[in-house]
Amino acid sequence: MQESTTSATNQSFAVEMRDICKAWPGVVANDRVNLRVRKGEIHALVGENGAGKSTLMNILYGLVHPDSGEIRIHGQAVQINGPRAAIKLGIGMVHQHFMLIPPLTVAENIVLGNEPGGIASAYKLQQARADILALSKQYGLPIDPDTRIEKLSVGLQQRVEILKMLYRGADILVMDEPTGVLTPQETDDLFAVLRTLVEQGKTIIFITHKLREILAITDTITVLRRGKNAGSLVTRETNQNEIARLMVGREVLLRVNKTPAQPGEVVLNVQGIRAQSDLGLEALHTISFEIRAGEILGIAGVEGNGQSELIEVVTGMRKATAGTITLSSQSERQMIELTGLGAKKVKQVGVAHIPEDRRGSGLVLEESIIDNTVLGRQRWPRFSRSGFILRLNHIARWAQKLIQDFDVRTPSGSVPVGSLSGGNQQKVIIARELACDPKMLVAAQPTRGVDIGAIEFIHRSLIEQRDAGKAILLISAELDEIRSLSDRIAVMYEGRIVDIVSPEATEEQLGILMAGGIHQESPVQA
Repeated sequence: MQESTTSATNQSFAVEMRDICKAWPGVVANDRVNLRVRKGEIHALVGENGAGKSTLMNILYGLVHPDSGEIRIHGQAVQINGPRAAIKLGIGMVHQHFMLIPPLTVAENIVLGNEPGGIASAYKLQQARADILALSKQYGLPIDPDTRIEKLSVGLQQRVEILKMLYRGADILVMDEPTGVLTPQETDDLFAVLRTLVEQGKTIIFITHKLREILAITDTITVLRRGKNAGSLVTRETNQNEIARLMVGREVLLRVNKTPAQPGEVVLNVQGIRAQSDLGLEALHTISFEIRAGEILGIAGVEGNGQSELIEVVTGMRKATAGTITLSSQSERQMIELTGLGAKKVKQVGVAHIPEDRRGSGLVLEESIIDNTVLGRQRWPRFSRSGFILRLNHIARWAQKLIQDFDVRTPSGSVPVGSLSGGNQQKVIIARELACDPKMLVAAQPTRGVDIGAIEFIHRSLIEQRDAGKAILLISAELDEIRSLSDRIAVMYEGRIVDIVSPEATEEQLGILMAGGIHQESPVQA
C-alpha cells in the first residue's frame, strides 16, 4: 500500500536523502535510493540482507561517502564527511552492539570524548552528572550516573547509549536493531522511551527485521530491495504480509506450519553440568535436561546467561567441570558418553552443530563453497581415502547436490563462501550439518542476521528434521522463533535453567523468567 498522498510541500522533513548512489567494484549497494523522514516520527527502514540499509545509514552518519545524490537535514542541503559532522547536524546512531566501556561509570561513558571543560580539565564531572540527571528526567530515562556499566542490565546499557546521543545534542536518532538482546519487558520499556522522545520533538529511524515491532512502534516505513526503493508505507494502513512481500518480492509464509511433536526415546541426557567461562568464573550451574527423538527443546534467555557455554559443552568445544552428557541411539543399541570427548569425536558420533557465529567458527570464508561443505568431515571415508587423500570428484558432486537441495544462490560451487550473502552462507552450514544424517542437532542462533526468505527456509528445514525423528537443541535470542519452533522451552538465567515451560507460555511469562523471576501460572512441562 503506497504512502498517502499528502503534499510534500506541507510536510517538515527532518531527513531527506535524494537519489543516493553508492557502488563498489561488482556491487551496487544503493541505486538512486530515496528516503524521507518527517520530523517527530518513528520511521522504519527495512529490507533483506544486502538490500542497502546499512550503506544508506552509514552514508547518513558519515561513515561512507556516496558516489552521487543529495542529503538534506531539516530542509538544508548538507555535506556529511564523517561522524563528527553528523553529530554537529544533530544526528546520532545507537549501534546494535553497544559502544560502552564496562569499568567506567554511566556519567564517564556519556561524556567520553565530549567532556565539560575539555579533556585537559578535571572534566567537571559534577556538571556532567547534573546535565545527565536533567536529561534523564526530561526524557523519562532514569539512571544513576555513578553506576558502572558492567553492573547494568542490557536494557539499561541501551538507555545509556540513548542518553549519550541526547547529551551530544542529537535530535535525529538512528536505532540499529535495538531490540536484538532485550527481554520482552525491556522491549516494552524501550518503546515507551521512544514514544517519549518523539513527543519531545525527536525523530527516530528504526532499523529492524521484526515485522511485529514495526507495526507496534513506527509511523511510516521505507522498504529497500536489492539496493533500490521497493515501497513506502504508512504503518497503520499495512500489515506484516505486505511488508514481507515488498522486502522479498514474493509472498512469504510468516508462521511456522508444524504438527504436534511425537517424541520418542531420550536421545540427549544432560545431568548436573557445571562449566566455567573463559575468565574462570562458573558459567553453568548444575544444568539438567533431556531431549527426545522427534522434538525441539528451545533455550530462551537474554544473551550472556550461559547459552554460549552450554552450546560449547554439548558440542565438545568446552570441558565441563562436573556432570555428564550422554547420547543414545535405539537403532545402534548403544549409549555414548559425550562428556570430555572433544569436538571432533562428538561430531563423529552424530551430533551436528549450527554455530552461533557462522563467520567465526562455521565457515572458512576464503575457501570455496565446495570445501566448506565438508569442513570438519574431510577425513571421513566418504570424502577421503585412508583419511589423507581427498576424493575431489566425489566432494564436488556432493557439494553440487547440497547447493541444489538447499537452494544456495551462487554462480558456482568454486567461489569463496565469503562472497555469499549472510543467508546463503547460513544455508551452506545447514546443508553440511543436516546432510550427514545426524542423531541430534544443536542449532545456535540459526537465523541470526538472515533475511525473511532465508528464515522461512531455515525454519522449514528444522521442522523437517524434527519430523524425521531428530532431537534438536535450539538456542535463539529471537523469542518469536523459540516460541514458534519449540515443543518445550527451557529458560536460562545466570547459568541456570529456571524453568521448562510449554510454547503456549506468554511473552510476559517468558520475559519474567528471562529476568530471573518466577511466574507461578506458567504452563510447566517436565
